[in-house]
Formats: sequence, structure tokens, C-alpha cells
Amino acid sequence: MVEGYSVRQLVQQSGHSRPWLYRLIDSFLDDVPPVTQIEHQTARYLLFDGTFLHRPHSIAVLMDGQAHRVVRGQFDVRENSVPELRSFFEPMMAEGLYPVSLTVDGNRQVIRVLKMLWPDVIIQRCLVHIQRQGLSWCRISPKTSYARQLRYIFTRVIGITTVLERDAFLSLIEVWEARYGAEIKARKETGRVFSDIKRARSMLLLAMPDMFHYLDDPHIPTSTNGLEGYFSRLKSHYRQHRGLSAHKRSNYFAWYFYFKPR
Repeated sequence: MVEGYSVRQLVQQSGHSRPWLYRLIDSFLDDVPPVTQIEHQTARYLLFDGTFLHRPHSIAVLMDGQAHRVVRGQFDVRENSVPELRSFFEPMMAEGLYPVSLTVDGNRQVIRVLKMLWPDVIIQRCLVHIQRQGLSWCRISPKTSYARQLRYIFTRVIGITTVLERDAFLSLIEVWEARYGAEIKARKETGRVFSDIKRARSMLLLAMPDMFHYLDDPHIPTSTNGLEGYFSRLKSHYRQHRGLSAHKRSNYFAWYFYFKPR
């Protein structure tokens, strides 16, 4: 199937035989597409994220956050692998890509590589990832007062549009941290619920310095939602092509990024 059409429908609409269509598709999958020419000088506010298709196979995509166009995508790039991340970004760096900002989900290895390649780049943490993960770790109906208050803080992450709102949000964290932070950090409890609260606290404190750069520059995207939608469409199309060999799978995604940059 191609783009939602069965082979039978394609035969009917094109007038070509099934074997001819299969040969055409195989001719594409046996080769890689030409390199898409991206105006790197205009791609300055970027989004980066990765997603699993089926473990351990994943894809990584860099998108222009203003044009909502893929700058580069690649199959089988692991977000926790520094060498693979470098090999993904370095060709674009050599071609003149020099981003002002990159909005990312907070993966430490990704941030490490980005800072290594572009020391002056602004790292904007994806607010949707922070809120989603924080609320998950705090649970829907937390039993303790510190968890309930922390959950309330995470509900406020999205929608901060002014410096005054940012300062009020940071004050909430400061008050919560003064009351509960040292105690939570010191406790040796290893239960799953309490461990998740510790994770939520740690994530929030680490993310704080890079949560609100968009208030200084409104061009900076606050989330990687543009990529979430792109991944959803990509996976829907890919499910129609299960069973591809490793070589053809890699080329399939290369052609997908070429034909479907948005």
C-alpha cells in the first residue's frame, strides 16, 4: 500500500499492472533520494526529537520550528548515542546550519551533543514533555500534601506568557522546595510512588533554567508538538509497509522525508 491506497486501487487508478507497480516501488526502495537543499541560513529556530518505531529501531528528526518543515530525518539514530547523534548533526553543521535555538525533550545526551557542536545555541526545554512526565510521576490523585502541591505546579507549566507569570511560577517552586525539597532528597525510601516524586522534583529543578527562553524571543517554540504530529503521520504510513528489509527500511524513510517534509 502507498499513502493510504491499496495496490488494487493503484492498479485501477494508474492503469498499470501489479508487477509493474511493484517494480516501480522496489526501484525507489533500492536507491536513496537526492539530497534536499535546505536554506540553513533561514532555519534558525529548530525542533529535535526521536521516536521508536519498534524497539530497538528509532528515527530522529530535526524540523524548522517556523516553517514546520523537516530539515533532516534519519532511521536508526539512537538519542542516547553520542557518536550517532554527532553523525546526524555534523553534516548539517558543515553545510552552514547555525541555529539560534533548539527545542528538545530534555535527553541529556542530546543536549550534550548540541552544546558541543553549537556552544552558543539556546536550549529550550519542551514544556509539554515536562508537564506530561511530571503529572504522570505525581499520579492523578496523589495521597500526600507534597505530591498534591507538586502536581499543581506541573499543571501550571503550560500557558505562561509573561515574565510576571513566570516569576509567580518560580515562586511556587521555591516555596515547595523550601518546605519539602531537603526532606525528599534525604529520604532513602525506594517505593515506586515516592521514587517517582523524587524523579519529578529532579526533572523540574534541572529543567528550570531552560524553560522560559521563549519569553525573551517569541520565535522560540515552546514544545516539540510539531514533531509529535509528524511522527503520528509517519507511523501511520509505515504500518502499511511492515516486513521491509533493513536496507529498504532505511531507504523508505529517506524517501518519506524527501517527499513528505511537512
